[in-house]
Amino acid sequence: MAGRGMGERFGAAVVRAARAWVGTPYRHGASAVGAGADCLGLIRGVWRAVYGREPEAAPPYGPDGDGWAEAAALRAALGRHADETPVETAVAGDVLLMRLGARGPAKHLAVLATDAGGAPTMIHAYSGVGVVESPLGETWARRIVAAFRLREAR
Repeated sequence: MAGRGMGERFGAAVVRAARAWVGTPYRHGASAVGAGADCLGLIRGVWRAVYGREPEAAPPYGPDGDGWAEAAALRAALGRHADETPVETAVAGDVLLMRLGARGPAKHLAVLATDAGGAPTMIHAYSGVGVVESPLGETWARRIVAAFRLREAR
C-alpha cells in the first residue's frame, strides 16, 4: 500500500472519524455512532463527520439476500462520491470494497488505516461483533475488490 502525499492530513482525518466509531454495536441498516451501525452505516457516518452531510439516501438492502444487485449498486454509489484507485495504491483513509467470503459478492466496506507500527489495519462493522479495527491480514487483503479515495473536503 502506498503513501498518500499531499492528502495525507485528509486521510488521517478520515481514519480519526472512523476510529470514533470503534465499539459501536452492529445493527443492520443503522448509522449512529455508539448506538449501532453496519458497514455501510459506518461509511455514511464517517462521510457525515468529514463532509457535514449525508452522501445520499441509502436504498433498502438486506443483511443476507443474494447480494449481486446490491453489490453492483454499492460500487456504483461509491464511484459517485469517491475516486476508484488501484488496490495496490490504497492508503490510510481510503474505503475498501471487499468480499466477506472467498467467492461471495463484494458488499462489505472498511476504512483502511495503519497501526502504531505502520502495519495495515481496517476499521469495519462486522455482524455479531460491531465496529472494530482489526489487522488487514492476507485473508482480508485477498478479498479486496476495489479501493476508493474520498475527495478532499473543501
